[in-house]
Amino acid sequence: MTGLAEEQDRAGEGREEKKAVDIADFYLERRPELEPTEFRDGFTLKTVLGALFVAILMMPGAIYLGLLVGQNLGPAGQWTTIILFTEVCRRSFTVLTRQELYMIYYMAGSINYMVGGMMLAGGAFAWLIWAQYVVQSPTATSFGIADKIPSWYAPPIGSEAYVKRTFLHADWTVPILILVTTNILSRLQWVGLGYFLFRTTSDVERLPFPMAPIAAQGATALAEASTDTGTWRWPVFSVGTMIGLVYGFFYVAIPVITSGFLADPLTLIPIPFIDLMRNTEDVLPAGRFAVGTDLGPIFWGFVVPFPIVVGTFIGSMLSNLVFSPMLYRFTYDPVTETSSLFPTWSKGMSLIQSEMTIGFDLFMSIGIGIALAIAAVGIHTVIATLLKARAQRAMGIEQRGYGDVPEGRGDFPIWAALAAWSFSTVCYILLAHKLVPDFPLTFLIGFAFLWTPLISYMSARMMGFVGRPLEIPYVTQATFILSGYEGVDIWFAPMPIFDNGWAAQTFREVELTGTKMVSVVKAEAFLLVLMLGFSFLYWSFFWRSSQIPSSQYPYAQMWWPLNAFYQCLWATATDPDTAGAGRPTFLLQALKFPVIAYSMAGMLGVYGLFLAFKVSALWFYGFASGFPASTWWITPMFVGALLGRYYFARRFGVERWARYAPVLAAGYTCGVGLIGMVSIGLTIIFKAVRSLPF
Repeated sequence: MTGLAEEQDRAGEGREEKKAVDIADFYLERRPELEPTEFRDGFTLKTVLGALFVAILMMPGAIYLGLLVGQNLGPAGQWTTIILFTEVCRRSFTVLTRQELYMIYYMAGSINYMVGGMMLAGGAFAWLIWAQYVVQSPTATSFGIADKIPSWYAPPIGSEAYVKRTFLHADWTVPILILVTTNILSRLQWVGLGYFLFRTTSDVERLPFPMAPIAAQGATALAEASTDTGTWRWPVFSVGTMIGLVYGFFYVAIPVITSGFLADPLTLIPIPFIDLMRNTEDVLPAGRFAVGTDLGPIFWGFVVPFPIVVGTFIGSMLSNLVFSPMLYRFTYDPVTETSSLFPTWSKGMSLIQSEMTIGFDLFMSIGIGIALAIAAVGIHTVIATLLKARAQRAMGIEQRGYGDVPEGRGDFPIWAALAAWSFSTVCYILLAHKLVPDFPLTFLIGFAFLWTPLISYMSARMMGFVGRPLEIPYVTQATFILSGYEGVDIWFAPMPIFDNGWAAQTFREVELTGTKMVSVVKAEAFLLVLMLGFSFLYWSFFWRSSQIPSSQYPYAQMWWPLNAFYQCLWATATDPDTAGAGRPTFLLQALKFPVIAYSMAGMLGVYGLFLAFKVSALWFYGFASGFPASTWWITPMFVGALLGRYYFARRFGVERWARYAPVLAAGYTCGVGLIGMVSIGLTIIFKAVRSLPF
């Protein structure tokens, strides 16, 4: 019996190795062994203390790092928080459950805030810091809109609030009230609609959500270590953490620490890529080439579905090796030494400059066309799924419904979620209409009740299939321009247009960790008060200490003017006083509508070929995503995908490696976050001591 069992095990290992080569991806199916068997409330006194730890200790370091070197902690900061808090609990002779650890991870992510197209740490008041810069920026003055930016967005030019650099001024009253109001409404918005989308895409349609297990498996590994019942997860997590610590020392710590006493920080490894434009511009003109230096994409390549990674790599290489250089040479005029298709690009430009000019000349329009094609494919997929489900119901095949939920998961009524979303949506419409009364109300209603649910559902399905949202760019901007509205204030108003598809994956992560859904509602109510308070406190301190941006924060000083340029440039498109200067024409010349139409038709043709040859739609999504992209981030991800599929999956077996990969990726981000926060702490201490008079 023993010999037979061993022979069967060896045969099984052989089949598993073969399967590792043949299957598309382990997580493209819902794995029963990953589903939780019980659910607990993750919002406890320990998680409240964890949130305080984040707000008091993590937030100032994250703000400083973002302004100094542009390194947003992101998931690294979240993993850093929970591993540090885990060690504190171990030394306090207490343990953290998996549910509590995940909720700490979840709440640690709340320190990040999307501002001006950038992800800044520090919570909601980062938006007001950005607003004060936009109003006072040379860009706003040069475009002639500085005095037209509404006072409910930021105090007007010359306000005493700018001289004293303080939020405690009457001119900030309305902007702060709007900020607090929108923070309340946005939580109702994404929790309500996001929960409904989760119930639809996960419970009813049973989509796999391939990226959700990363956070779930990492929290499980740390929970096992906290209770001294570690299995394979903790060693794998530790390996990833050590890799992140060692590499992060050279990649993050040295530049951050040396910035404390050197005018130009010492950078051993270029961040975030090695620019190869000048090495390739003669052979491959208009191709965007660089090599990413962060190891993170390699680890993501282990986890992201293989067809997505390879398809993206093929699309990017085809675009930069063949498409762009061929078009450049075909349209090149030796007399003027320029290309008619790429008139603003020239040799000698860096990758960032090339991204801007090539994007403006052609690839912005190509990207919009491809995004519209992806949206059309997504709509086709949704309709096909609904028709298939209808046909199965007609045949008497039992279908899952909204009532099929695991026992004890802590779900709240769908009607309550939709009521919260509806209330938030109506309030957003009323607020926007109050601030910009002349903008057509029908557009606001269309944004809120038509576009937001549609794009959110499509994004939720994309997250469920491939782990990435659906992005249709410039919808808001195009609507503002085509509406005929005159005035710049509409560009600064809080508009009722959202993509809440990402929230479906968040609730799937909550489910995989065995956390009750109601824990999210409790956490959001607590975070609303906590993060607003500490965000106000820390941003007031940093702004009072030094102008933002300034030479004290070189990254912000370098990049914020560029982001302000684009925000102000868009605003001039509806400014009647600048119409005669030709700036809207300059803006709209980047939007080549024939190119958009051809790109959309061409990518739909590619999708048709994939359907005809019965190629997985994942290859199409990857190819379409990679075609307008440069190479610096996809190349290391492609290397990771090859290593994972053709070495590690064969070495460990596909199912074992598929479980290892997300835990390893979570460990790496944790390691980078740990070394990053230590280096930030040392730098802040050094600067504080150096400024003392003794």
